[in-house]
Amino acid sequence: MAVIRERRLPHLSLTLELPDPSAASDCGLRFSLPPLPPAPAPATSSSCSSSAASEFRLADLEKIRVLGHGNGGTVYKVRHRRTSAVYALKAVHTDAGDVSLRRQVYREIDILRRATGSDHVVGFHAVLPTPSGDVALLLEHMEGGSLDTLLRRRGRSPFPEIALASVARQALLGLAELHSRQIVHRDIKPANLLINAAGVVKIADFGVGKVLRRSLDPCDSYVGTCAYMSPERFDPESHGGDYDPYAADVWSLGLAVLELHRGHFPLLPEGARPDWAALMVAICLGEALGAVPEGEASGEFRGFIECCLQKESGKRWSVAELLGHPFIASADWSESERALRELLRENSDES
Repeated sequence: MAVIRERRLPHLSLTLELPDPSAASDCGLRFSLPPLPPAPAPATSSSCSSSAASEFRLADLEKIRVLGHGNGGTVYKVRHRRTSAVYALKAVHTDAGDVSLRRQVYREIDILRRATGSDHVVGFHAVLPTPSGDVALLLEHMEGGSLDTLLRRRGRSPFPEIALASVARQALLGLAELHSRQIVHRDIKPANLLINAAGVVKIADFGVGKVLRRSLDPCDSYVGTCAYMSPERFDPESHGGDYDPYAADVWSLGLAVLELHRGHFPLLPEGARPDWAALMVAICLGEALGAVPEGEASGEFRGFIECCLQKESGKRWSVAELLGHPFIASADWSESERALRELLRENSDES
């Protein structure tokens, strides 16, 4: 651990905290807070053209309620007055002096545009200016909120394994869509996995995501929520050498699925409020499978988690390999998806 203690951690988009069980937020989106000059032209893969964006005006949207707050931004549930379609409006407050946050919002918009049409990435419709000069992102509304919110509605009662098979498969399909576009998320966690009323799981919040434009494009490891970081993000020399952001996304997904299975962050005692040292020891030296007693999970589930949470990044399974893992490939999908919808129905937010 000497290498870890000596390493200086850049002050980028890094958060230490685990999900707060007392939080009242109903939305799994975090907030990037940059000022946004006119957005750059969308990539050719984007379907959010200027003509599409012109279909939406802020004045045409009726605010229904606040879905969540965070980092100086607010997400609203809104209704389009003419069509009655419901959206999520993510209002980001501008700060002309914060260059790093301006870059975050550029990245998020670029990634959302590139991922438009992906079945398991939250939908993006438009960027709208506001009278105050702030910027609002018009996004797909996911009625069930985040999986972290759903877990809290259940009093942190674990998700049944059959429902987790559907969660894991859909999240993997989302990562497959992103990785095929050279996009890495870098902050996969239950709060950034959203679910709609039909039980469809989608990846959201790309404020610290990155498009790898070249095969050797550097990708900073110190962004995201550190509780879900892979070991090599803290100490690459001891855990596989060079940081592989694709493999890091797999670790984070495995940890998120394991958290939903246990009902709490699995690498620390339940209810613990971690500090840096405790998290680094747990992630780099702890045994993740120790949180899954043999009698409490199937061999397929334990094997799946083990393939995600290999300490050495080179031994971690890829997204494509995980989609072929028996926990995913051998599941009864009609039953698994039914179980997830039932779990959502039993714990729906009626407000």
